[in-house]
Amino acid sequence: MFTDTYLPTRDGVVTSILATKQRLEELGHDIFMFAPEPANETDREEGIYYFRAVSFDRYPGYRVAMFPTNKCEILEELDVDVIHSHGLLAMALRSMFAGRVLRKPVVVSFHTMVTEASKYYVRMPLPDPVLGRLFWIYLRQLLERAEAVVVPSEAIKTELRQYAPDMKRIEVIPTGVDCSVFNPEVDGTAVRRRHGLDRKKIILNVGRIAWEKNLNLILKGFSVLKSRNDDIWLMIVGEGPAREHYMRLAAELGIAERTIFTGFVPDDELPQYYAASDAFVMASKFETQGIVVLEAMASGKPVAGINFRAVAEIVKDGENGFLFDENPESCASAIEAALSCNDEVRRAARQRAEEYSMSDGVRRLVEVYKFAIERKKAFLDGRIK
Repeated sequence: MFTDTYLPTRDGVVTSILATKQRLEELGHDIFMFAPEPANETDREEGIYYFRAVSFDRYPGYRVAMFPTNKCEILEELDVDVIHSHGLLAMALRSMFAGRVLRKPVVVSFHTMVTEASKYYVRMPLPDPVLGRLFWIYLRQLLERAEAVVVPSEAIKTELRQYAPDMKRIEVIPTGVDCSVFNPEVDGTAVRRRHGLDRKKIILNVGRIAWEKNLNLILKGFSVLKSRNDDIWLMIVGEGPAREHYMRLAAELGIAERTIFTGFVPDDELPQYYAASDAFVMASKFETQGIVVLEAMASGKPVAGINFRAVAEIVKDGENGFLFDENPESCASAIEAALSCNDEVRRAARQRAEEYSMSDGVRRLVEVYKFAIERKKAFLDGRIK
């Protein structure tokens, strides 16, 4: 597996990789990770093949592997059967190069809408639409050269078909959620007491605090909601480059005293934060799946989510959650509905999360690997072009 992001960086891609790697190893497969080296030597893990990397100054915590390497030689020694790229940028290019040199099949997972994040992090004197088109030209080449492409939702499959119509195979395999870890029986009392929020209404958001996550809509929606109900709090769990920006916005909106930015929360504590909340809100239009939405639903929490892409695919308005449009009033109304919903909605949310089985997803991924291996063999034997 090749990835542009890995521990100690935490995001949805890393979460997906770790879960997939664990389940594959439980099935007896051997997984070798190739990732950018961390900034601190103490963060290196034994058994990970690191590429020399530099910090990405526009996104603290991210590293870019941009130096020559002999990793192809290592891959040849490992005698791998398939190369799986979880990145779309530097490491994707390396995976494709390795596949070509070693005559191995390459599978690409499309985790991130890099075309929409690029305007925040890429310094190029080009209008956003032009930059986006350039990225799609590159992505089309990448996706159509892979033996198979894996996406986490039908919405993303439909979009990629428009930009890369000649992909050999595209399969929807969502990252599952562990419903034994995230469940309605978890006690969130300690989290409430830690933040002094006993008997308060808590609205939760979890994820990277980045510009593309559309947190401004949540803050503005919460501002509208607070004007109608002063006994509610917004808790934002996570870290990221836009944290200071959103903290300033909360102050400008007059909601700073009701908004808690917790910073990074370890994985083993995260279920308690979901348990401590009364409702979950997600406004990001950037999501290809939205794992945190499933974690909230597995915890039995009603979700107020943006009516777009993967979130709208998971949340069924009025059944297992509530959808809102791109305006603060709509967001506030959906959060209100989530806070006052009945137990039937909560049960439906839990049932929806249970549909995303981790074991089923990994089983289907293995089938994709088998397809990629057989297709590559057929190509090398001249049976297909």
